[in-house]
Amino acid sequence: MSEVLEPTIEDDCTITGSAPFQLAGGCELRSVSLRYALYGRLNRERDNAILVCHAMSGSARIADWWPKMFGRQGVFDPERYCVIGINVLGSCYGSTGPRSSDRQTGKPYGSQFPLVSIGDMVRAQAELLDALGVRRLHTVIGGSIGGMQALQWAVDFPERVERCIAIGAASLSPMGLALNHLQRQAIRNDPAWGNGDYGDEQPLKGLALARAIAVCTYKSPELFTARFGRNPNRNGEEPGRSLNGRYDVAGYLDHQGSSFTDRFDANSYLVLSKAMDTFDLTRGYQSEAGALGRISARVLLVGISSDWLFPATDILNLSERMQWAGVDASYAELSSSHGHDAFLTETDQLTSLISPHLFEDAAELAAEVAVC
Repeated sequence: MSEVLEPTIEDDCTITGSAPFQLAGGCELRSVSLRYALYGRLNRERDNAILVCHAMSGSARIADWWPKMFGRQGVFDPERYCVIGINVLGSCYGSTGPRSSDRQTGKPYGSQFPLVSIGDMVRAQAELLDALGVRRLHTVIGGSIGGMQALQWAVDFPERVERCIAIGAASLSPMGLALNHLQRQAIRNDPAWGNGDYGDEQPLKGLALARAIAVCTYKSPELFTARFGRNPNRNGEEPGRSLNGRYDVAGYLDHQGSSFTDRFDANSYLVLSKAMDTFDLTRGYQSEAGALGRISARVLLVGISSDWLFPATDILNLSERMQWAGVDASYAELSSSHGHDAFLTETDQLTSLISPHLFEDAAELAAEVAVC
């Protein structure tokens, strides 16, 4: 696509009004607003909605970060479906988060913003969809933390989800927990963090380092070798001449970190990465089998061959446990050297994997193929 697709509607929705929003951790938010975007329009029956859940640094504006999933080569057709993006609770792109004003103090929450869970995010989304009159979703889909949300939707609201597609998503391994911890420590150890009450002066160095660590988890050794090798930094630095001399991969990571600080909030980073840590489908249920057994949606789990943050074997194992619990679940694998980020870069292959699931009805699939 040559131009970024603009949503037909981009708006805020206050879902709690004067009533507090109770969080799974025991705290509450006195008022919750969610920023959302619609691509296409709801039909009369309001049963053509596809909810796309965004990843860590994404937003409600799906076409900004997943553009090739729209249009002739994609699977999100705004002429047939209403594609909905909702900025998650705790983020910094318009929904209630650490930058929002606390109604009690009139100041930004900052460090006082409470812990939120994936379940809290999904429950808030459900209330927004109620306000839009959407009682049942054609599909809920997402990658990474967005895939966590899709799975949570299928468990917590089984009567509202027809199809669930989760890409590169499961509970984090101990290695994933360790790396998320280091990212949060990088932010907290920046003197500018000021215990989370930094105002407009972000802890830029800490946030940039956290992002650089995260980028390492999103890529693969194969990709770094092919793209950077042991080449010197492309600005002409000689890495063997001084302690500050960088290789090309170091220059890339430093650039990724510094450019990220212009568009994201450090406290939101802490909140969302912690929500990833605590994602557990058994939370609130007696067992995993009991939680998975609630699912009535047709589920597709997509693993990524070179993903070491969420290894493909973990995704495959989850699909098998779903099947043992009686879920109509299947597994597909995206083959790529791009690591975890492959769901953003390998959209042609991803489209071919998910199309049969997204359009399971033969007539619907034939119509979609005819359009493409």
